[in-house]
Amino acid sequence: MQDSCVRSDVPAGGPSGETGESTCSVDDLLPWANFRPRGGLARVLHEKMLQDEYLRGIDKRQWYNCDLTKLPKDIAQKFVQLGPDQDTVDFLEESERKSDWIFTQLWHALVKLFLGLFMTQTSINGWLECGSMFVVSQSQLSKLLKIENDTKLDSLLDLGAGDGKVTAQMAPFFKKTYVTEVSGTMKKLLTRRGYQILDIEKWFMDRKFEVISCLNLLDRCNTPLTILHNIRETLQPGGYVLLALVLPFSAYVESGSSDHSPTEVLPIRGDTFEAQVQSLIRDVLKPAKFDVVSWSRVPYLCEGDLHQSYYWLDDVILVLKAIE
Repeated sequence: MQDSCVRSDVPAGGPSGETGESTCSVDDLLPWANFRPRGGLARVLHEKMLQDEYLRGIDKRQWYNCDLTKLPKDIAQKFVQLGPDQDTVDFLEESERKSDWIFTQLWHALVKLFLGLFMTQTSINGWLECGSMFVVSQSQLSKLLKIENDTKLDSLLDLGAGDGKVTAQMAPFFKKTYVTEVSGTMKKLLTRRGYQILDIEKWFMDRKFEVISCLNLLDRCNTPLTILHNIRETLQPGGYVLLALVLPFSAYVESGSSDHSPTEVLPIRGDTFEAQVQSLIRDVLKPAKFDVVSWSRVPYLCEGDLHQSYYWLDDVILVLKAIE
């Protein structure tokens, strides 16, 4: 399930929890960086201005870099170098524009405070139609799948499709697109986009798919190992899996668990991005009978709010095939 990048258990990108690199500090950006205005809203807007100026100074190419010298040759040679393409830039610029709608952001903050008492963050975002995600663009996906931009594959199943905006980057490559989603408000958005919604408990029973995408879902579901098994059984012969996972890995089940811990634990270890990638491949994917075709590092981007224009987390994205 695609939820907000602003997670309580994983630091979001930005000055207080950066995962990219900036050429300067916040205090170096503006002559009035140390100025502190009076009034609560004035202080919030001032801090937002500083945060956004900081974000503009980040070298966004760093989001995609990986130290391949820290990885075994068989993993390193399958790495595909990506970068911030035009679709990524467009998402960031649109996020900055929406974040500047001050009265809209104030309304969102008040609604989230109230609805948060009895609704999940994902459902609230769906109701407000905010907090959209960006994982991979069409051009980046074509590089990972090693296909042409005008390729038409048979069928895509996007598990945990959220509001469908990430799905929209993948759908042009397929004749048919299916989705699953838990949140009722998100389902309404997916229906509006024209995607066929499959039952969350039965998607793996009736048909097989040429490509199954599972983007930033395994760390947010109760039974990730079972999902990997069902994906493998539901994949067409010769089909591919598109898998994304936030690293450093931190499991958090939004609903259905009393302590937000999953029933099934993914044994991902390591203190660095590269070490966790290796552990994911060796300790999770190979035992689940998947082989890596290609992989890369991308930012998991999320529209911002009253505090800053966007947030990001580090994502590993992999193209997998089933091992016979």
